[in-house]
Amino acid sequence: MATAVFLHAHPDDEAIATGGTMARMAADGHRVVLVTATRGELGEVPDGYLDPGETLAERRARELDAACTVLGVARHEYLGYGDSGMAGEASNDDPDCFWQADVEEAAERLASVLRAEKADVFTAYDENGNYGHPDHIQVHRVGLRAAELAGVPRVFMATVNRDHLLALIESADGAALLAAGDERPPIDNLGVKEERITTVVDVSDFIDHKRRAMQAHGSQISETSFFLSMPPEAFAAVWGTEWYIHVGAEGTRPLESSLLAQEAR
Repeated sequence: MATAVFLHAHPDDEAIATGGTMARMAADGHRVVLVTATRGELGEVPDGYLDPGETLAERRARELDAACTVLGVARHEYLGYGDSGMAGEASNDDPDCFWQADVEEAAERLASVLRAEKADVFTAYDENGNYGHPDHIQVHRVGLRAAELAGVPRVFMATVNRDHLLALIESADGAALLAAGDERPPIDNLGVKEERITTVVDVSDFIDHKRRAMQAHGSQISETSFFLSMPPEAFAAVWGTEWYIHVGAEGTRPLESSLLAQEAR
């Protein structure tokens, strides 16, 4: 059995970007380890949502614990940096935030986990952090450097197939996506073009795990959000596949269907 380590920026990112893959690997008997760079303390939360005296970081930590249980995570660690906030905000300049972290120092923190776990597989994000968030871009930088330091044999960038989503929206079923809950996030700068995708993981058998992991993050993903309010068919169409770029394998082999080498499955 293999060990796969997933690096994410904030609590809830793991459910959205790689939750199906994590649940599928755990169900297959592999060891799934999650590292979260920040506690997401600068996320938005409705007035009155938190209990008296409760911080958002505390709530999101409990939500993440619940999501980890759903996804079969064997070990979870925080990398220990502050949330940087959205791009362009003053919080990006906080010296303690992840965006301002020294890449080599942060990479060594992560590499220590990778070495201890003898990771066979590691995932970070694509170069734009999937949609340009400072902490997500830093996940890419720190993650790929840590994998290099630790000598992880198979490294992937979790991403989004932009062409797939655009085709869905333009299809006959697109109205369901557009009408779902809150306004859908912009797609033009989301993920990468399909030609860069090397690895397509079918997580349709674990779509319920992915949905329940998202629901666990109630402070950030409400039932009326774009993520959860779409009809089941639309939810499966959007979230039933997870996409990756196998670092070093772009354009060199047919599409893969797993993060594991054939002989390791």
